[in-house]
Amino acid sequence: MSPELQKFLDYLEVKDIGPNQFVATSPGYPKRVFGGQVLAQSLSAASKTLSSEMVPHSQHAYFLRAGDHSQEILYEVDPIRDGRTFATRRVVASQGGKAIFNTSISFQIPEQGLEHQQSPPETAPPENLISERDFWTKLHRQNPEKYPEYPAMTTLFERFLAVNRDFHDPQPTDAQQYIWLRPKYKITTGLLQKQMLLAYQSDMGMIGTCLLPHPYTLFNPQIQAASLDHTIWFHRVFDMNEDLLYVLDSPSGSGGRGFIRGSFYTRNGELIASTAQEALIRKRSD
Repeated sequence: MSPELQKFLDYLEVKDIGPNQFVATSPGYPKRVFGGQVLAQSLSAASKTLSSEMVPHSQHAYFLRAGDHSQEILYEVDPIRDGRTFATRRVVASQGGKAIFNTSISFQIPEQGLEHQQSPPETAPPENLISERDFWTKLHRQNPEKYPEYPAMTTLFERFLAVNRDFHDPQPTDAQQYIWLRPKYKITTGLLQKQMLLAYQSDMGMIGTCLLPHPYTLFNPQIQAASLDHTIWFHRVFDMNEDLLYVLDSPSGSGGRGFIRGSFYTRNGELIASTAQEALIRKRSD
């Protein structure tokens, strides 16, 4: 495994410090703890209180306060229920004695069942698209004061957007986007670590999708935006060494909040996970 990937996976793992208590650290980016990080670390913490037969199938979370990347995060796991085939865990993440995040995670012993799924939409393959890194690098060179360098948190996967928005003059468009993810390194981990990586990636692009029907981007100082909650359902076992398509849409925005849905598909069209999120989308007073 590549040193960069191993270092990143080490950040997502938690350390056992006592009965149902774990701690974890954060990378130096971003300054506020990224939502995908606590989603993944809480999966790690909850799984350590269960047998290896159980795998996560759904996670429902709330982001309560901004996290500080320079402080350790304490994860406390409440083993709410242990059944024969399902188990539930509640996890609270805190810093300085204050909760910054809480989540409920359901685990299941894998079994066979009836199969059906919705087909993915047709979109251009990633080899026909410009990478997000190249697009962002050009944007940064044009205006380095407004647009920072390409975020380091995205470097484990190459991302290809079917349509890149005009950040200089954002025009309202349909609230949907298609993002291809391609791993830069061979991923040889177990299923749980793959789910943690997918949960991490699932928090990227959602708020941006919610802003597509409006002439604003996240770089507009008039816009205050933050994730409020997040849900992910894991449907099928998957391989992260192939291209994955993340299909996002936002069917509603109201009350200072935006709602976003997502679906992860493999290159051959298999639906492996679904997501949903509500975000704060507030226009500041002039």
